[in-house]
Amino acid sequence: MTNSLEAQLLELREEGEKAIARADTLERLEELRVSYLGKKGQLGALLRSMGQLSAEERPKFGAIANTVKEALQNSLDQQRAVLEGAKIQAQLDAETLDVTMPGIYRPQGRVHPLNGIIDKALDIFVGLGYTVAQGPEMETDYYNFEALNTPPDHPARDMQDTFYLPDGNLLRTHTSSVQIRYMETEEPPIRVVAPGRVYRRDNVDATHSAVFHQIELLAIDEGLTFTDLKGTIKIFLQAMFGDLPIRFRASYFPFTEPSAEVDLQWNGRWLEVMGCGMVDPNVLKAVGYDPELYTGFAAGFGVERFAMVLHQIDDIRRLYASDLRFLQQF
Repeated sequence: MTNSLEAQLLELREEGEKAIARADTLERLEELRVSYLGKKGQLGALLRSMGQLSAEERPKFGAIANTVKEALQNSLDQQRAVLEGAKIQAQLDAETLDVTMPGIYRPQGRVHPLNGIIDKALDIFVGLGYTVAQGPEMETDYYNFEALNTPPDHPARDMQDTFYLPDGNLLRTHTSSVQIRYMETEEPPIRVVAPGRVYRRDNVDATHSAVFHQIELLAIDEGLTFTDLKGTIKIFLQAMFGDLPIRFRASYFPFTEPSAEVDLQWNGRWLEVMGCGMVDPNVLKAVGYDPELYTGFAAGFGVERFAMVLHQIDDIRRLYASDLRFLQQF
């Protein structure tokens, strides 16, 4: 009986090692492990036959069975290492990049010329101590006109005719409305710069658009004068355009008094680039500031105008056309 069981053990080992060596997948290898070494496997069935052996025969049979088990386990481990290595190599081969192949070209993005002007202007004003403020594009009549010293029957409204909405609101004509909102919540001294999109009922042509962008600044403090305004504008324009001749011309805005237009000599001719002035006392009263204690100045400019001057653009409509042939120049 012992010799028969020993022969079966040796035959099981030989058969198992050959089957394991032929296994070509990890799944097949796991099936063989269960078949030979599992609880209900072939080796387990032979071990259960030990009950038929005498007490003297069992130790010898057990030693041979352990040898067979170790041999089969070693064969399984070796084949598993081979198959896992082959699987990893196949994955590497499949995922390897061929660096000699042409790449997929993705053009690099560029800052839009309008965004570039806004970013540069804000950097300058922030460097001068100003805070950037934002406000809604859909405004009330109060914030867009009345709080800025432009009552309903004021003829200056014709200068900024806008788009009125059915609910009585309107699309803002300037970012000065942001200044009113800011002053309502802050106490002087304040220095604020307000960029944003504005709307006016202009006929669209090479130099006019019904939608454009503005940047306006406001400073309120004790003792501010027109000299402070001129100095601020001069520093700003020099940072934007370089050291060029600047002049101030008397003008009119309902929310500043006195008011002025700012011209810049560019390529031998004078260009109007900004409007400015000292904040009208009525505007200060509208937000609860004491005009006997505080004074202030304000200024604003159109971003499109600056972009057209700096980049020598002949038609404002080019800035909105999203033509890559135009935008790739910047």
